[in-house]
Amino acid sequence: MTPNRKHSLRGLALALALGAVAGLTPINANADAGFQKWIAGFYDTAAKSGITQSTYRKAFAGVTDPDPTVLEKAQYQPEFKSEIWDYLDSRVNPYTVDVGRKMAAKYGSTLRSLEQHFGVDRNIILAIWSMESNYGAVLAKDEKLHYVPRALATLAYADPKRAGYAKKQLIAALKILQSGDVPREELNGSWAGAMGHTQFIPTSYLLYAVDADGNGHADIWNSIPDALATTANLLAKNGWSTGRTWGYEVTVPPGGAAQLGKTHTIAQWAAMGFVRPNGKSFRLTSDRAQLKMPGGPNGPGFLMAGNFFTIKRYNAADSYALAVGLLADQIAGSGGMQQSWPRPSGTLDVKQKFELQTRLKELGYYDGVVDGNFGSGSKAAITAVQQRFGMSADGEPSMNLLNALRK
Repeated sequence: MTPNRKHSLRGLALALALGAVAGLTPINANADAGFQKWIAGFYDTAAKSGITQSTYRKAFAGVTDPDPTVLEKAQYQPEFKSEIWDYLDSRVNPYTVDVGRKMAAKYGSTLRSLEQHFGVDRNIILAIWSMESNYGAVLAKDEKLHYVPRALATLAYADPKRAGYAKKQLIAALKILQSGDVPREELNGSWAGAMGHTQFIPTSYLLYAVDADGNGHADIWNSIPDALATTANLLAKNGWSTGRTWGYEVTVPPGGAAQLGKTHTIAQWAAMGFVRPNGKSFRLTSDRAQLKMPGGPNGPGFLMAGNFFTIKRYNAADSYALAVGLLADQIAGSGGMQQSWPRPSGTLDVKQKFELQTRLKELGYYDGVVDGNFGSGSKAAITAVQQRFGMSADGEPSMNLLNALRK
């Protein structure tokens, strides 16, 4: 036997052994052989973390190919690519506020208990629930969910930038499956492996999951008390300060933008001429806060206190944490932002977006929820009306279109 022949047979034997361990579906003409090989080879890493053969077989039974939609979604993250006003319009608006207040009433007892136990503002918990899954509505749309082991294996195999993250999360997801907290068929989540009502990545689930309903499992997929308690636990353990705000909207005085990114006490900010545009006074003026102006030098300012940065432990984007804070305030009864964003001429603000969608619905062009989000249904309706009016049919909302509908 030649050395090359011997090496080839040993390689084949190893591949067959790994395949047996993993319990993979036999490779066929339609399967991705490279992906199958990656899954088989990853078992050694999983085994070192205590994952049994039976768990691994269960996790990857029937998984033959990468998930192509995972790779598509990985290229688009709105909190880093959208203009701040568009990002906030789609997340902090009359619809999300109204549903948040209804959920506050429906789960009042649970939220009070969580606030007392963890010290985290109940409205912040509700706002995160809204941001992460539209108060659970996303979980009912199966087409938006991904089987978590397949999604993470896809990233580990085909996305070099996220491979390290994905391997770590995949091990954690396998541990969750092995623990029995969730059946295999319910181990679903986002393209990046975030799971349940409040979208926990697997490692965070292992660190912070709470069994609030007392059934023996921390079920963030089906138990709203468990999901909200897990969120509160994460914030509490990452420095949430009870009784303190996340921050303040402020009017930036002339020359004040030079303080962008700097941190002072609230009293010092007030002495420099920073005031709240709603006329209210600052609370706890000894607290320290950092100036941020997410809309640029012509936009409103915000003094971000410690709890803002705790929210960022959930999602590192400033726009995300700002949306959570603003939505929480409105759910609690505040009047919302007082200043306007420096939107381009001819674009719509959030109230105008709702008006446009409402008028499209009244005319029978749109049959979806009036929520200020312009998805495929809204854009199809806009295109039809633009064609009717002889306008350029680009499917985009605009003041010109709204004015035409008003007439």
